[in-house]
Amino acid sequence: MSEIKINEKSAGAVIFRKEQNEALFLLLHYPSGHWDFVKGKIEPEENLRQTILRETQEETGITDLDFLDGFEESVEYDFQYDGKLIHKKVIFYLAKTNTKKITISHEHLDFVWLDFEKAFEKTTYQNAKLILSKANQLINRL
Repeated sequence: MSEIKINEKSAGAVIFRKEQNEALFLLLHYPSGHWDFVKGKIEPEENLRQTILRETQEETGITDLDFLDGFEESVEYDFQYDGKLIHKKVIFYLAKTNTKKITISHEHLDFVWLDFEKAFEKTTYQNAKLILSKANQLINRL
């Protein structure tokens, strides 16, 4: 008997701010233990940027995102939830904020602002490390 696979699509953002001309990246600590970026399910009638703006505000309190053109990366993975196999695709954008103070939601345990090397070390998944590297390369070209 084959399992029913449910397809989900989410949007997320690699969020950074500049401090003394250095990019600091925002990572969130998820209850399952991993460190990753802001992300969430796309609601009906939302486009990717609207989802990212809503999720960022809900999860961090940040309302001032400035999207950088030329960055769109996606990851796909499968996981089990409630006895069902879920196939998720997450599309990430790169966004700058001037907000330093975060108001973490109930969805996360903690957050950190880290420079690229420390953020790369702390990011749990290889696909997230790759996205972080690509984001850092774009920022360094600005």
